[in-house]
Amino acid sequence: MSVFNQQIKKGLLAVGILTVLLLVGCSQKAPTIEQRAAQIKAQIQLPEIPNNRISILELGAVDNKNYDSSEAIHAAISTLTELGGGTVVIPQGTFLTGPIHLESNIELHLEAGARLLFKTDLEAYLPAVHTSYEGIEIMNYSPLIYAKNKTNIAITGSGILDGQAGVEHWWPWSGKSEYGYKEGDPKQGDPNTIPRQHQINIDQPPIEERLFGKDHYFRPQFFQPFMCSNVLVQGVTFVNAPFWIIHPLKSTNVTIDRVTVSSHGPNNDGCNPEYSKNVQILGCVFDTGDDCIAIKSGRNQDGRRVNIPSENIVVEDCKMKDGHGGVVMGSEISAGVRNVVVLNCAMDSPNLDRAIRIKTNTLRGGFVDGLYVKNVTVGQVKEAVLKINTFYGIYGTQEGEFIPKIQNIYFNNVVAENGGKYGILIKGRPEAKIKNIYFDNVVIKSSTKAPVVEHAEPLNLTNSSIAKF
Repeated sequence: MSVFNQQIKKGLLAVGILTVLLLVGCSQKAPTIEQRAAQIKAQIQLPEIPNNRISILELGAVDNKNYDSSEAIHAAISTLTELGGGTVVIPQGTFLTGPIHLESNIELHLEAGARLLFKTDLEAYLPAVHTSYEGIEIMNYSPLIYAKNKTNIAITGSGILDGQAGVEHWWPWSGKSEYGYKEGDPKQGDPNTIPRQHQINIDQPPIEERLFGKDHYFRPQFFQPFMCSNVLVQGVTFVNAPFWIIHPLKSTNVTIDRVTVSSHGPNNDGCNPEYSKNVQILGCVFDTGDDCIAIKSGRNQDGRRVNIPSENIVVEDCKMKDGHGGVVMGSEISAGVRNVVVLNCAMDSPNLDRAIRIKTNTLRGGFVDGLYVKNVTVGQVKEAVLKINTFYGIYGTQEGEFIPKIQNIYFNNVVAENGGKYGILIKGRPEAKIKNIYFDNVVIKSSTKAPVVEHAEPLNLTNSSIAKF
């Protein structure tokens, strides 16, 4: 018997019949995972867009990848805003634009066959706007599509949003040769970029003094609704992103519906709700260069200053292909995450590292309380079906005084054909063990090594089989 199975057996014997009785009693009162999802979705308000429409062709846009149609798009938004709102129509064709700043009650609609190309000219994304980079608020290049303090905004249709990032544009700033970086080129690791930003996070100056943008090397997000409510992204496809792709920041009532993300650049996370509440991600396909979905709540001092947990989030009927993780919490998680439901999803790729992942450390701190995973099929992953790591770090030593608290994790009807290296990999902290992990009808058919569980309370398994190796 493996150490892992001995731990499970010991835990079950210690708790015994009392635990079974308590679980039966609780199950009669607690909502099912489907009910939790329904409760969250019932709270979410979709945007209401007035019935006014303007095609950008009416205002001078040209179907030509070399013709700048920015002014036509801006004019359409301005005209509709004066009317109280409406829909900006991007018709079939290829249109070049700079950053698009949405106003309240505005929908950007890409018709079938429409492709919106975003300029690679850095100056087009200036002046710098209030945004964030990896959990720290800064003034930086504008996101490709941006809205701040707006209500009722939407991006819909069946067209393609093309950020035109690649080994020639944006990606080399990651500092990685596989993304076009050459020794001596500028990169985000230069002293005036990431090191300066991390010092800013410690010193906590006002946002307006956190100026980056020109002569700094932070790539912009693709779509960032910042402090917005009633946000819809539906049907469109995102490709060739500079950085994070869909990034609701401090936003409420967010719906991401039947969206496709296919972008394999550095930090090309598919959807990252941060400090956000009441979010539904439905029927989407994620094929990414980083996490498919990563739920966040700020890095270190900034996260604790803002102190807004991300909560009430449903991920349903989605497919995860390539990526570092299918559904992830962290690593920028200092304000915490609660009440996340993952339902009826499929995760499968030789290039998908983990299915469900929680990552933090004692500089981040934070918490995860309430993760509910049901009816998830995993074809194959590289490392683990579930990974919880409280020692995460990529920027040097990540040890501090903020002990993460992780508890109340429920897996039900999860089947994995190939659980990767470990199947389950959990590394908690002796100061605060990971608590209340329940597996009901969970089968991980194989892994290459024994599962690892450190500094966690014994797992609670019902009708489950974890990894032959």
